[in-house]
Amino acid sequence: MSTQPEFPMESPLLSDQSRGIRTKARPVASWREHHGWSAAASLRRLMSRPVGTLLTVAVMAIALALPLTFYLLLGNVQKMGEALGQNQTVSVFLQPGQSGSSADLMAKKLRDRADVASVKVKTPDQGMDELAKMQGFSGALHTLDANPLPFVLEVLPRTDVNADGVDRLVADMRGLQGVDQVQDSGTWRQRLEALLGVGERAVLILAGLLAVAVLLVVGNTVRVDIASRSEEIGVLMLVGASRAFVRRPYLYAGIWYGLFAGVLAAGFAVLVELALAEPVAKLGQAYAGKLQIDVLPPWLLASVPVAAAFLGWLGARLVSAWQLRKAA
Repeated sequence: MSTQPEFPMESPLLSDQSRGIRTKARPVASWREHHGWSAAASLRRLMSRPVGTLLTVAVMAIALALPLTFYLLLGNVQKMGEALGQNQTVSVFLQPGQSGSSADLMAKKLRDRADVASVKVKTPDQGMDELAKMQGFSGALHTLDANPLPFVLEVLPRTDVNADGVDRLVADMRGLQGVDQVQDSGTWRQRLEALLGVGERAVLILAGLLAVAVLLVVGNTVRVDIASRSEEIGVLMLVGASRAFVRRPYLYAGIWYGLFAGVLAAGFAVLVELALAEPVAKLGQAYAGKLQIDVLPPWLLASVPVAAAFLGWLGARLVSAWQLRKAA
């Protein structure tokens, strides 16, 4: 056992208790003074063993950075799906013989719907021009006596409409008079949304499991510290120190562990963003700037150290209370 106590015996409050001096006249001041001493003493203790502290903090930081990284990747997969066609245009083919005025009237009705972002009318001549540009079609088109293509309405659903909403829109358009066929890639869209739903649930489960891992790491570290200084703790309690008094420095140690790990985890997440910046920029250029990749919001990065400090406190609180009950 080390000859140097983890938290020195010359605590201001302990000195008063060991001399039988009651601090009833200044309970709040004494409580605040001991909190300050506990925070400083626990920090000095962590700094006195930099290698062990760094290893513990690094393990916790990696555990915290993993759900942040998966959250970043999942959000960008969702953005990529939107850019590459999650809300693809639904093509409405009118029956042959429908006039341009009928197509314009139907387009106006569809634009008035709350679930429709835009409607574009494609004439038979425009469709013929597109076919003419395709390799192998230009010669065959010259043999046609008339243009057989119908008017086509390209309907773009709103971005906030989910797959079920798009399905209802497609069903309504199929029931319109004068509509011959509605072409929609709804199956692909539903699969993508289902995959994203599974990913979101997996990130939540992973975050919960890794939060428990952080609790266990801090709890085990505090348990070892308390067990190695059981005799010193026994002396403290013999001279009148309460359990809250004894465990307070260990609670601050848990807070420091969590705070440092949270800051390091946020740094890891930022490094992942920087590592992805260049390939993502090239990918966006390949899609003519349509692909915009998100980064983690600042509020989320700022909340990680706070949440990690709470987890560190909670782990230290649970283990120290259990250990002190055993020592009593």
